[in-house]
Amino acid sequence: MSTRIDQRLQELSITLPDAPVPSANYVPARRSGNLVFIAGQVSITSDESVTGKLGHELTIEEGYAAARLCGLNILAQLKACVGDDIDHSKAIKLGGFVNAHPDFTNPPAVINGASDLLIAVMGDAAGKHARFAVAVTSLPGGAAVEVDAIFEIGL
Repeated sequence: MSTRIDQRLQELSITLPDAPVPSANYVPARRSGNLVFIAGQVSITSDESVTGKLGHELTIEEGYAAARLCGLNILAQLKACVGDDIDHSKAIKLGGFVNAHPDFTNPPAVINGASDLLIAVMGDAAGKHARFAVAVTSLPGGAAVEVDAIFEIGL
């Protein structure tokens, strides 16, 4: 059965990756009541990888693409956790971490890649969210970006 989110992904010519398997001792998503907490998703899938530091090896545009990849992983985890209830989900908050050179001062422009993806797929009403975007000195596997998320289910 195709959901509204599946249809929107198809309209945008977007294919979700398989939900990534955790690389350590944690679960990728946890539902508690009507909230779903998605663990940090890095800019690495089995088919694609964006690694390196923003402001040194990577441009803002490349970081934006890395954050978009994180957003795809987030949607894949959400779908794996709630199935067709994804159509009744609302993005609440994103937390964005940008692997950056110490002089890099624009993490928000990078994390827009994940934010813009959620809004494009879910629409303004369900996709807009609160968030933070910070620069850090390293991320797992050298990933350029990591993003975690909180969703509300049952709109």
